[in-house]
Amino acid sequence: MSWIELNGRSYDRPAAPTVVVCIDGSEPGYIEAAVKAGVAPFFAIMAERGTNAVAKCVIPSFTNPNNLSIVTGAPPSRHGICGNYVLDPESGEEVMMNDPRFLRSATIFAAAQQAGATLAIVTAKDKLRRLLGHGLEIGPDAVCYSAEHADQATIEEHGIAAALDFVGLPLPGVYSAELSEFVFAAGVAHMRKRRPVLMYLSTTDYIQHKHAPGSAAANAFYAMMDRYLGELDALGCVIAVTADHGMKAKHDDRGRPDVIYLAEELDQRLGAGRSRVILPITDPYVVHHGALGSYAVIYLDGDDWQPVADLLSNFDGIDLVLDRETAARRFELPPDRLGDLVVISAANKVLGTRERDHDLSGLNEPLRSHGGLSEQSVPLLLNRPSDIPEGAELRNFDAFDLALNRLRGGGQ
Repeated sequence: MSWIELNGRSYDRPAAPTVVVCIDGSEPGYIEAAVKAGVAPFFAIMAERGTNAVAKCVIPSFTNPNNLSIVTGAPPSRHGICGNYVLDPESGEEVMMNDPRFLRSATIFAAAQQAGATLAIVTAKDKLRRLLGHGLEIGPDAVCYSAEHADQATIEEHGIAAALDFVGLPLPGVYSAELSEFVFAAGVAHMRKRRPVLMYLSTTDYIQHKHAPGSAAANAFYAMMDRYLGELDALGCVIAVTADHGMKAKHDDRGRPDVIYLAEELDQRLGAGRSRVILPITDPYVVHHGALGSYAVIYLDGDDWQPVADLLSNFDGIDLVLDRETAARRFELPPDRLGDLVVISAANKVLGTRERDHDLSGLNEPLRSHGGLSEQSVPLLLNRPSDIPEGAELRNFDAFDLALNRLRGGGQ
């Protein structure tokens, strides 16, 4: 008999405390490079003795849609979150998609709490916290807070007070590797002191936006994660590690962002005010990517989208132009939250609106970003062997299914 059921899936009661980790922006190659460099011995053990696979994330390959897919076990067509930023069809305003009113599904956490589970959810940035905690009765047995605002955590809103003292680290800067380290340190602290049944840890991709796999900074970052994961393993946890999206270099040979400014191009060809370009990568933390990603949606003045699709399809660096219904079917997206067209750029290109709209002054290294098909491959590792059906195409939102349902020998 299943423990909980959600979005057409059944989940078994955990045999041991279960931790699912979303490493923001973890392109395949980061973990392998750190293992090769000898700085990630626990990742090496996971790969050799546990489960080591590559999965696909959802499109758009952005943070919010994928985190919500992981924690609902379903694509955006079920949970409704299809970007970090969206044109609200009810108000016509461009808004952040971090309000729980946009969420159309319960989470695994809410279902598990109803079944009696204790929970700990720690995310790097606060933009995810309210979505991940939606439907929970917050309290000491169901904590949900961000590293970004850990100093402001309260029992009433987050389930914990004095979080900095609890974790034993100072408040990290939002643009730092320490923000992610705080997430892992918090996870270990909660497991040592409270031992929740389910835990979810979600990091930030600050390092991946700046540093390629195998670089000294990237290896040091993965060595940090490796250390904390080893501690969680020593505490008897089942651990699943995946990512929300990959990351690719998006610059030319001179290190300048390689951008197609869609709004500028469409204004020139259609006339000003005849189109509206939305960049769903946009969030409050644009310093490391300048709101430039490889996925955009376009709203048109009129119903005749085909000529515009044909026009954009001929642009060098555009991989895909799809109408609303086709994009919704192909990528399992909610059609009522898409524009008339969905545009995806090539691996080395990003999409913008107008050059004047993007502040790139914070880009101290050549641009690395995500959003498209080229960032869809992500790691999926467990510290236990699992039974994966032969020929199965794994998704990052299979993480809870593997950790709860498919451990060989029941995960003991």
